[in-house]
Amino acid sequence: MSHQSAPGIRDIPSVQATEFRQAMRNLAGGVAIVATGTAAERRGLTVSSVTSICMEPPCLLVGINAGSETHDGILASRSFGVSLLSTDQEDLALRFGGQGGAKGIHRFDTAPWKQGALDVPLLRNAFCALECVLYDHKVIGTHSIFIGRVIATRVGHGNPLINFRGALRTLLLD
Repeated sequence: MSHQSAPGIRDIPSVQATEFRQAMRNLAGGVAIVATGTAAERRGLTVSSVTSICMEPPCLLVGINAGSETHDGILASRSFGVSLLSTDQEDLALRFGGQGGAKGIHRFDTAPWKQGALDVPLLRNAFCALECVLYDHKVIGTHSIFIGRVIATRVGHGNPLINFRGALRTLLLD
């Protein structure tokens, strides 16, 4: 069954990007590093667009800029790791977000990583880590949606790091 818009619905103009960005700043989201590759081919970046999709099969969705090295690395390896960050890992969120100028493999220099069952990089002391095989991929504008089928998880400790209103913040757990 095809899902198509009603006639003329595509002619309705979208809001401006700045207005959309301002609105989305009000949606709190967990902060994660999505990584792929091995050895000198490891690539990763900070994202706050991670969400679960379904339980059967267990899948999550990540949105990644189509121009990033990590994007191409996921397409090449067909697998990726998601390391959800805790509040004491703000420096890593900034590093993998491009602050400080570290690129490629050098982003991994300041923290302990391990290669998971799928041979994807996972942060050893992540708040939570998930390993995914690429289930589907779709380009939407400047970004791609990657759907990963989760094959392994590991839960850590601490308080999660969140992105809210353009700042990294702490969510204190009971």
